[in-house]
Amino acid sequence: MMLRTCRVLCSQARPSAGGWKPLSFDGGAFHLKGTGELTRALLVLRLCAWPPLVTHGLALQAWSQRLLGSRLSGALLRASVYGQFVAGETAEEVRGCVQQLQTLGLRPLLAVPTEEEPDSAVRTGEAWYEGNLSAMLRCVDLSRSLMETPIPTGNILMQLKVTALASTRLCKELSSWVRRPDAPWELSPERLAEAMDSGRDLQVSCLSAEQNRHLRASLSRLHQVVQHARARHVRLLVDAEYTSLNRALSLLVDALAMRWNSSREGGPWVWNTYQAYLKDTHERLKHDAEAADRAGLAFGVKLVRGAYLDQEREVARVRGTEDPTQSDYEATSWSYSRCLELMLTRVSHSGTRSRLMVASHNEESIRQATKRQSLSPSPSQCLARLPPRACSWRSCRTLLDGSAFPGSKGPAGQAGYAVYKSIPYGSLEEVIPYLIRRAQENRSVLQGARREQELLSQELRRRLLGWGVRAPH
Repeated sequence: MMLRTCRVLCSQARPSAGGWKPLSFDGGAFHLKGTGELTRALLVLRLCAWPPLVTHGLALQAWSQRLLGSRLSGALLRASVYGQFVAGETAEEVRGCVQQLQTLGLRPLLAVPTEEEPDSAVRTGEAWYEGNLSAMLRCVDLSRSLMETPIPTGNILMQLKVTALASTRLCKELSSWVRRPDAPWELSPERLAEAMDSGRDLQVSCLSAEQNRHLRASLSRLHQVVQHARARHVRLLVDAEYTSLNRALSLLVDALAMRWNSSREGGPWVWNTYQAYLKDTHERLKHDAEAADRAGLAFGVKLVRGAYLDQEREVARVRGTEDPTQSDYEATSWSYSRCLELMLTRVSHSGTRSRLMVASHNEESIRQATKRQSLSPSPSQCLARLPPRACSWRSCRTLLDGSAFPGSKGPAGQAGYAVYKSIPYGSLEEVIPYLIRRAQENRSVLQGARREQELLSQELRRRLLGWGVRAPH
């Protein structure tokens, strides 16, 4: 699972008066967590930073089940990885987890841990995608029910994985055609949106009959999820995936935006994700924002650094193609900063027509955004003082759950911002493979998380040995 902390919907919270004050990320909010929780967090962080465990995680899980039995193996997972990252299996367990988060001033950002891996040898049929559709619809309802307590309407968020509803094979095929100058006219957001809205048969000339059937079914599933989410006042944040799929994913998101992101509908209901570690992200972000303006659409963005660095570089090496990723971490950070500045400027001028989630574990990115907001000349022209609900920050329920960046109790929350937690939920069988894939995608981040280990160790030493007793907050 990725180690990430981000800002989420500015909602109606306001930063403290008196101008910008630098945020302190010193782990001061650890006092809100129990010693057992901190010990588990440190243990899981170190396990996830151990390459053999991450690389062979699925095989080791199968081996432990054979050796220890399903019950004991499951109990160990629930006490460690599952307990650290997952909200629970049932609606009641999720609700209990969310209530704990709310005591810290946090809001939930639920994720259904279902996706289809690229080049998977397992062929999935329409029944599998239809089952995922039912799970997504239930997640919409659960997301809404968790926030029945007073919260600004439209501030309820949920993550959506397109490859749970459409095959990676279809997405690869679409991506290969979208980039070509002779792409069929049917592969336009307008045409796909029309097909979704009307329910009429869509025939794309470059696809086989089977692919066309699957495309129509996939469009119907996506349309049903967004339609239901809109009726329940839940905004959908579509995850980015591999570059071999992303052009198709963007095409589908653009089609959904044509139908659901009218500027008269209260801001965007479908957001796309932009990965700053790709070389072309800034230009694509600028192009897409301008296209939304021309079409009179609201524009929602989740800005991430990216999670597939090692895989993308290996694919480029094997194929002998240009590496699509930035040269190093510093270049990625520069790209992220440029994209962040672009979106902050847009949000400050267009209000709730543009919305942004700053999805980053990087402290400097958080400081850049908060400082940029406070320097705005007008209360309606800065991230923190934007028209209500214009910007977002997110924190994953991961290794730093409720620690360095918890809601109203941590630096971000004390500065007047709301924070959301990204939390998958489901059974062990569903969630553990999902978590292992996230750890594999983020192995470089997890291996470099020395500061987090240091903060956790420091707090545990303070408690166990009585060193440097922390002043009460």
